[in-house]
Amino acid sequence: LATPDTETPLGQRDRALMELLYGAGLRRSEAAGINVEDIAWSPELLITVRHAKGGRDRVVPGGRGAGEALQAYLAVRSELGAPHDGGPLFLNNRGSRLSDRSIAKIVEKYRRLLGLGADVTPHTLRHSFATHMLDSGADLRAIQELLGHQSISTTEVYTKVSLTRIMDVYDRAHPRS
Repeated sequence: LATPDTETPLGQRDRALMELLYGAGLRRSEAAGINVEDIAWSPELLITVRHAKGGRDRVVPGGRGAGEALQAYLAVRSELGAPHDGGPLFLNNRGSRLSDRSIAKIVEKYRRLLGLGADVTPHTLRHSFATHMLDSGADLRAIQELLGHQSISTTEVYTKVSLTRIMDVYDRAHPRS
């Protein structure tokens, strides 16, 4: 998340994008669809995700890191050709809305720079969001709401990952494991 060069508008955008993907657990298509007017600072960062998978809107918190990165990006967003204060939040270098494919390419760029495996994708940030929330004691139903899953069985995938992590810690730390 800290890899983009925040001395440039595109670096500010990339940092804000990745912080939001992780901080709010967004799908790349949801991040691509956010407009400036979908952001609320009341006093925490809240994002309205419109027409998410399943056609429903939801409001999700973005987190402190995403909030700080978004404020820095919004301060330089006009340098990317934003016609006014509204419209698409994430812009390409021509001032148009980023596509979900462009978001995948941005994450891939930083994955390659860091030498990470090909399995690091925008969805990995979403998956990490859910797993870290669960590992920190969040309720599975709350995670379901934050991710916008209609079925709890979709969210339960993360309990298996978390249980595996718990067992690894147990095996390494317990004297009689």
